Amino acid sequence: MKLHRLAACLAMLICQACSWYAAQETIPIDPHSYSQPNKALASHLAWKGQVDFTLKRITARASWVIETEKDADTIVFDTYGLVITEVLLDNEQPTAWKLDRADAILGSALRIALKKGTQTVHIQYHTSSNAKGLQWLETDQTSNQQHPFLFSQGQAILTRSWLPCQDSPALRFSFDAELKVPPGLMAVMSAPNSAHKSLSGTYHFSNPKPIPAYLFSLAVGDFEYKAFDDRSGIFAEKSMLESAWQEFANLPPMIKAAERLFGDMPWSRFDVLVLPPSFPFGGMENPMIMFAAPTLIAGDRSLTNLVAHELAHAWSDQLLKHASWEDFWLNEFFTSYIERRIIEEMEGPSYAEMMHSLSNLELARNLAHSKMQKQALILVPDLEGKDPDLVLGALSYQKVTAMMMQLENSLGKKSIDQWIKKRLESRPARVYNTSSFVETYQKELFASSPLDVTTLNTWLYAPALPNNYVPRISARFANVEAVAGLWLQGEEITYLPTGAWSVYEWMYFLRVINQGQLPEARLAALDETLQFSSSGNAELQAVWFQLILQHNYLGALPAVEAYVAKTGRRKLLLVVYTALWNNLLCRDKAMLWFDKYQMRYHPVARNSIQQVLHP
Repeated sequence: MKLHRLAACLAMLICQACSWYAAQETIPIDPHSYSQPNKALASHLAWKGQVDFTLKRITARASWVIETEKDADTIVFDTYGLVITEVLLDNEQPTAWKLDRADAILGSALRIALKKGTQTVHIQYHTSSNAKGLQWLETDQTSNQQHPFLFSQGQAILTRSWLPCQDSPALRFSFDAELKVPPGLMAVMSAPNSAHKSLSGTYHFSNPKPIPAYLFSLAVGDFEYKAFDDRSGIFAEKSMLESAWQEFANLPPMIKAAERLFGDMPWSRFDVLVLPPSFPFGGMENPMIMFAAPTLIAGDRSLTNLVAHELAHAWSDQLLKHASWEDFWLNEFFTSYIERRIIEEMEGPSYAEMMHSLSNLELARNLAHSKMQKQALILVPDLEGKDPDLVLGALSYQKVTAMMMQLENSLGKKSIDQWIKKRLESRPARVYNTSSFVETYQKELFASSPLDVTTLNTWLYAPALPNNYVPRISARFANVEAVAGLWLQGEEITYLPTGAWSVYEWMYFLRVINQGQLPEARLAALDETLQFSSSGNAELQAVWFQLILQHNYLGALPAVEAYVAKTGRRKLLLVVYTALWNNLLCRDKAMLWFDKYQMRYHPVARNSIQQVLHP
């Protein structure tokens, strides 16, 4: 959708009188959902489920409170691989229903016949053993290695594989839930959670604030809880609990920093659950309980900036709702800004500047890569007939961050801070697609910015950066460049002033020295001194492995294999597998290791890696 079509698109999206929909606005059509919410909307869920690890199945009853137009005779839900056994209305009244023929990406529409005045729809069902939104881990895939583990991952359109729902980011629902799990295991959902295991294995949850389906989440396993204070703490397997608690100990002051900037936290709690390695993302902003990858535990709190990002969603998600996955950039636009402001408040501007300089470098590097990667730089992609999980990725985050930095350069932090606080105080989040957002916010915020039509077109629709974009470079990186220059001239790293460097300075150093053809002996000596191959910092290791594979330092291949064997985070796996594939001497290793370890990865990660290995 091009920017010159804004006016026409806006006409379809502006608020209209619609008494049954609380926000009183017409909901844009989402190409990745069969639901027809402008006719019949599911607004509250009463869910009762039971987890069976033997069958790898959840058996459940989803009771949806619905709101309909007067003439609505059908409500439509999204499903993927669900086995529907019974559908009832209101007080257990039978009704007609059918599942449409399944689409490989979208699954099947569940169409349920309504009667006049229907208020509740009850759906009895169970999941398939290979539900895309559920990851079932065997005992030996966990840290404790005593009990199996289950977690969900709904982004982008995977929740429909374990819950019949109207699976669009524009649609939100409140919920009450009861979950039965094997005794001795703990269960959490995207709601306030118990700090103690239930002897009976039954847990109850309630979240009165509406959330989108992709944030309806659960995890079940042998984990425990340790509080920081009365509104935050850590869930983790026992063997990881203490190290996780130490790693994330700056969470309470991080919350307070965000509140100083943008007002009270919208959620009553913000806990962190550290998941087993197969979790495909660094973090997931599930309301009140962030899911975190164990790769964030570096031993020095150097990677907890990602916690700031997921925490930022608590505020940014109250600003706006993106209408579809083609508008995903909106989900991260203000999140990237709020994250930056939190980090500045916690660590100082120079620290935050390093992180964004690295993001700019990665963005510039990807601009020179293949057509497929360039397409990923388009913030508003055409996802018709495509799986959004295969299109949306790290590059969109990097470009959104750069776009937000250009806006900050123009308007200043004070102006944006005041605008965000005003929006949070004045009204609830509204549904926006790209065109309606640009139309509205140009009037409110962008009037004095450089984001004119041409610039916006480039940011949103082109695999490039605007001509007037000037990346901000960290002042601390000037020293790194000087040290890197000395090392490239033959100086030993032990004699150079690196003692006070952060992990971001080391990552930048590795980027700077990645030039020419580095002798294998020099890289081996660097590794022997600094132990990059065995570092506890997974982000640093990923940068190091890219470097050595490009320069044929193959003596570290055992460390590379150990890395892909234990890592589940998609972003990190992708860069390492890509580096392996790009080295003709290592392609066989890439294929061999993927075949060997792919079942440890989440389907989201597996699918993305397959795109690299089978271009």
